[in-house]
Amino acid sequence: MHPHHSQVSVVVIGHDDAAHVTDAVRSALGQGPAVREVVAVDDCSTDGSADLLDRLAADEPRLRVIRLPVNSGGCGTPRNTGLDAVTSPHVMFLDSDDVLPPGAVDALLTAATGAGAQVAGGLCVRRELPSGREVPWEPDLYAAPAVLARPARRPRLVHDTLCVNKLYATAFLREHGIRFPDGRFPYEDFVFTARVWAAAPRVALVPDRVYVWHVRRSARRLSISLDRAGIDNWQARTRACRTAHAVLLDAGQKRLARGARAKFLDRELRMYARELPLRDEDYRRRWWAHTRAFLADYDADDWARDPAAPGRLIGRVVLASPEPRDLPRLRELAARPARLCPPYARTQDGTPCWSADLPGLTLEPLLTRPVPRLPLAVDAELRPRAGSGFRLRLRLHELYGRVAAAGPESVEVEWRHRERDGVAVRRTVPLRASAGGVWSAETAVPPNRLAAIGTGAWDLRLCVRFRDGSGRRVTAHALAGPGLLRRRAVPSPRHGVVLVRPYATHSGALALRVATGVRGVVSVLRGRLWRLLH
Repeated sequence: MHPHHSQVSVVVIGHDDAAHVTDAVRSALGQGPAVREVVAVDDCSTDGSADLLDRLAADEPRLRVIRLPVNSGGCGTPRNTGLDAVTSPHVMFLDSDDVLPPGAVDALLTAATGAGAQVAGGLCVRRELPSGREVPWEPDLYAAPAVLARPARRPRLVHDTLCVNKLYATAFLREHGIRFPDGRFPYEDFVFTARVWAAAPRVALVPDRVYVWHVRRSARRLSISLDRAGIDNWQARTRACRTAHAVLLDAGQKRLARGARAKFLDRELRMYARELPLRDEDYRRRWWAHTRAFLADYDADDWARDPAAPGRLIGRVVLASPEPRDLPRLRELAARPARLCPPYARTQDGTPCWSADLPGLTLEPLLTRPVPRLPLAVDAELRPRAGSGFRLRLRLHELYGRVAAAGPESVEVEWRHRERDGVAVRRTVPLRASAGGVWSAETAVPPNRLAAIGTGAWDLRLCVRFRDGSGRRVTAHALAGPGLLRRRAVPSPRHGVVLVRPYATHSGALALRVATGVRGVVSVLRGRLWRLLH
């Protein structure tokens, strides 16, 4: 018998997802003989999902379908229902709108059995649809095979809050009573994963792709992680983070609990702070008050670790001010990589501080932070270029004397295609010191060259090089003055015409959208008109 024969159950959950659920189930059944059963739990769908599953089960003896009589309101109850029903030594979880890539179960099962591990985890990729662009989730964790005697050996594990890119020993979950929060509890996997780590399992990690998370930003019904426009989403996320921290702390996992709080500052706080300028005043005030109350529980040790890190600076600004303030500057600081934009204030004794209005919020840790990790601010200005295209002007700002001391010499300018990994146009140009603590550089933007490679969105990425050979990767803040972000049609020998539309991303960085030919230009203009009307 094959050593992996009938070792794994896959629990697939779904609600009103008839368009995708059969693809998810087939991806689980297609894993081969290691999968003993697929337990599909339908959360009281009304779109015919369960009937599709029943028809599939009629021809597939490994598929069992469970229908919940009442919608649970969340993902926890159907997952718990599936967990109670499985009969295999190992179990995995799969959402109805995602898929398991070929070989995922074998990779995880081989790692778990070979290491005697109760939990095995692998790489999840977020696949943007319809473009197909893939972004790895926590890639550093899964860069190489590893076996950990307990999770505390690698505190970074708390950053991977997904439950779906892991295989679990069923007996381990049941012995420790590890379950998901029932009912409507968004971000239930935060709590489940904390309960897993709190039980101190032996863990095996593999670099294999084991889960494909489909991201559909234009879907009629957004996923919980994408539907962030309401304050209730932020409240649910902070509740899940608070609960996960308490689970780890109560289990005596102090190192992991500290890591969970650091993860909140670096991920959750930065993500939502980037979006604050997009929200209305009522949301901002409620978000600010709620966040201040949440951060009030943090102690001195939570703030002492890497005090110049962007998430910690954002949190300190929120605690220091009773009202929302400096939102554009916070948005820049929350970007990846972070940018601390001017003005740069100092206290009366010369200590760097956040602003003249908040002199008590010192930025002294920036004076010792390594140059490659400084939140350098670069402005980008696009001007029409005689004949065709644009001229890109860059300005690197001083940061409390750190930039001058490091000696910036050049900047690598990279236009990176957003939907085609590894596709980029690069050029290195010198940086020259200007008056007022600014370093400047200029270069042409080649629309025809970009269009020849691919239409769509191109992001601007920079790498500032210093005297000692070190570099700092940054993005550039898009200056939005009269005529600076206006679209332009450029003659093209190959396409007839290339339309270039500069714009600022949600985080304020400069990007371009390129379309070619008359049909492409008309399509872009039609889309623009539709957005204006709707």
